[in-house]
Amino acid sequence: MFLHKIDEELSLKLLELKDSERVFEITNQSREYLREWLPWLDDTTKLEDTKGFINMSLKGFAENKSVNTVIMYKGQIVGVAGYNQINWSNKTAYIGYWLEEEYQGNGIMTRVARALTDYAFNELKLDKVEIKVAVENKKSRGIPERLGFVNEGCIRQAEWVYDHYVDHIVYGMLAEDWNK
Repeated sequence: MFLHKIDEELSLKLLELKDSERVFEITNQSREYLREWLPWLDDTTKLEDTKGFINMSLKGFAENKSVNTVIMYKGQIVGVAGYNQINWSNKTAYIGYWLEEEYQGNGIMTRVARALTDYAFNELKLDKVEIKVAVENKKSRGIPERLGFVNEGCIRQAEWVYDHYVDHIVYGMLAEDWNK
């Protein structure tokens, strides 16, 4: 079991099947809001879809390839964040995240991304953390920017989101820069 306490209000807990109803509920509550940037919402229309994602996440965790967690804010699940992929050969983790709409603007995701970055470097002993964000997603881009990540460039047409491509900015942080 993975449980990482960030502060008195916030912690990250490994996704478990018992979380499926709440994760599906907050997905539904924020569906229109999240749909602007996340391409998987049309494939998550029933509880079984969320359970499938959780089972895939647990398999990735067991194989040491990813770590997907629920964001616990004041004891309540409010989003999902983690390492979508860990590339052990290159010692790189790729962070992904989303947050229920009503919890936006409270600094939650910046604290989560800081904790995941710190954990990647100081516990997992990785060398690099990357966060990829749609160019037009200003709120999400603010997170790596506030944390001092370097804008390493733009990947054109990086992702198909329902009916159009979006470009991604790749933000990177190296262990040597983080721990200065």
